[in-house]
Amino acid sequence: MSTAVAHEHGQAAGDQPALLQLVDVGKSYGNVHALRGVSLHVRQGEVTCVLGDNGAGKSTLIKIMAGLHKHTDGVMTIGGQETVFGSPREAQAAGIATVYQHLALAPLMSVWRNFFLGNEITRGFGTMDIASMKRIADEELRKMGIEIGDLDRPVGGLSGGQRQCIAIARAIYFGAKVIILDEPTAALGVKQSGVVLKYIIKARDAGLGVIFITHNPHHAFLVGNHFVILKLGRVVLDAHRDELTLDELTGQMAGGQELEELSHELRSADPGKVVDAHTVEHGEIEAPTLDHPAVKP
Repeated sequence: MSTAVAHEHGQAAGDQPALLQLVDVGKSYGNVHALRGVSLHVRQGEVTCVLGDNGAGKSTLIKIMAGLHKHTDGVMTIGGQETVFGSPREAQAAGIATVYQHLALAPLMSVWRNFFLGNEITRGFGTMDIASMKRIADEELRKMGIEIGDLDRPVGGLSGGQRQCIAIARAIYFGAKVIILDEPTAALGVKQSGVVLKYIIKARDAGLGVIFITHNPHHAFLVGNHFVILKLGRVVLDAHRDELTLDELTGQMAGGQELEELSHELRSADPGKVVDAHTVEHGEIEAPTLDHPAVKP
């Protein structure tokens, strides 16, 4: 597909051109197809949620957009120009920032050092301009509504939500146009997840195109404008917020047919049953009945 056609395809899906767009993108490792025919458009000031269980293809998709892997089929465009990244540095130079679930932060280093890690401000004779870096880090974090107080404290002493937010603020400051968030709430509790979701909205309002990778439809629906569900490397849902409800998103994510089959298999289970420990021998497992649909004699 030509760049012009890909660009026209992105225009048709919304009022403004896509910052980043994939059209029928695939990735194969020999005979193994990790992705097939994946199309995705990411626009300024929108949160695009990509959902899927383990093995759905989310990690492969991230690696293609972040420049770690090259796609083997289809077209990726950045600002309407067909692009194939040769490295993560090329993706960063094009304005694509990726915040991985396991953050690339140095836990023993201070907040301001982590904010400028790899992009330090220097003055004469290569000396670091610490005062400027502290001032800028504080200003940028405050724009996101984050008040750390002591910027000399090690990042490892902050909460998981605060660390995610520092990574988001850093990406915005260094010129990201699109920010990819890899399962940012996966290892967080309810309160800290709420903190991260709030800053996803902040990033959207700052004019970024946000790609929120998650397996949690509830978190996605709180912030998302556009939803894509991957299953076994293929897109099984591509819908705008106006086109579905949370229940529909959750059902699509969980797999309505699979849930129905599981419910049928467990129909004889008694969820309120409490087993008396004195009636069961240690290690004893009761054999299932042969009329159970999941059991084959």
